[in-house]
Amino acid sequence: MAQKNAVQQTPFWYNFLLTCIKPLYRWKIKQRAENAAAFQQECIERFGPFQPPKNLETIWFHVVSVGETNAAQPLIEHYLKLGHPVLVTNTTKTGQARAKSLFLKAPYLDLFQAVYLPVDQKPLLKQFFDVYQPKLLALVETEIWPNLILQIEEKKIPLLLLNARITEKSFKRWKLIINFAKKIFEKFDLCIASNKESENFLEILGAKNIKNYGNLKFSQTKNNLSNKLDLSLSNKIKNRKIWCAASTHPTEEILCAKSHLKIKKNYNNVLTIIIPRHIDRAEKINVELSNLNLKVAFYSKLDQMDENTDILIIDSYGESLKFYNISKYVFVGKSLSKTLIMNSGQNPIEPAKLGCKIFHGPNVTNFTEIYEYLKTLGVTKKVNNSDELSLSLVEEFKEDKAKNDEISAKIQNYGQNIFNNVIIELKKYI
Repeated sequence: MAQKNAVQQTPFWYNFLLTCIKPLYRWKIKQRAENAAAFQQECIERFGPFQPPKNLETIWFHVVSVGETNAAQPLIEHYLKLGHPVLVTNTTKTGQARAKSLFLKAPYLDLFQAVYLPVDQKPLLKQFFDVYQPKLLALVETEIWPNLILQIEEKKIPLLLLNARITEKSFKRWKLIINFAKKIFEKFDLCIASNKESENFLEILGAKNIKNYGNLKFSQTKNNLSNKLDLSLSNKIKNRKIWCAASTHPTEEILCAKSHLKIKKNYNNVLTIIIPRHIDRAEKINVELSNLNLKVAFYSKLDQMDENTDILIIDSYGESLKFYNISKYVFVGKSLSKTLIMNSGQNPIEPAKLGCKIFHGPNVTNFTEIYEYLKTLGVTKKVNNSDELSLSLVEEFKEDKAKNDEISAKIQNYGQNIFNNVIIELKKYI
């Protein structure tokens, strides 16, 4: 275990800011809560007195939202299968819903618990630790809370950062408080970076024991990714030429809709499935696409859909895998949006693992190494605009090749090696 300095304190300005924001945070929770009971429950988890623990001496994973939960899924499942009790904390509502859907069921009901992470204030965190008494904390990917980290040091339990992803944007922010950053990052017993850039940034920020085996998201097994489509919908679309536009951001849906119109000149039965990154934009997307005289249906209202539907908008979370399974071609968004160039790209691993050909724009800075690896396998193609996307898809529809199971197996093996190496590292602390 890395040698640590004496327990330090977070700056006054940080704790003062949290105190000022706390009432606003509570108000925000109330605004988004489905009802009074849901608001009360979330407040109990965020501000105390906290839910009773199912188990003590748990392996604690903090996963911010859906993406981090998916990244940690193979590890959580591994330890549950071994009989270890696991505590998962989330920051977002969607993240907690995803964690519960994966593990809050037989045979893990007695071993698994998911709650919200409390606000990063020392009295709350001390109370949280007294209640749950975890034996280890693994933060997944990005979220660093200073008081939480210092509380871990005080409790003298291992602190790990897994699949760490430090973007250039977040690195620049940490550099503004570099001395404080070094006091935080030196507390980690182990940091496993998701890519080379993050590895370099972690070293500059003061982390000591850094490893890099690749992105843990490659480690999701194909069985985890498999998800069957509803039979009635399958029957409705079985004779359609299908492609997906996934994790799209503003302006990209219009671009994909224009591609759809061009493809339709060659294949009148084409169906474009749009899976926006943020489903609360679904109605706005509908309005934009309807202005192009396209017939749009929502996944939540499948009775709207018929053989003349042009665009199916997926307006609920956790459904994308179903559509990757039935599609051979996926455009991955946040890569053609001109306003997001400095923070561009979404993760293409899931559709690639399911044998899909990946199309993307030129802007993929957040996932450069992943795209470079997939490019060596010949499963990605860069497009610069709507014309290039539509021409590429017409060509793919014409060739109509089967999904490449050999490539899927290579990605699977690559992910398994990453997983095995991470487990070897974690054995030193569990």
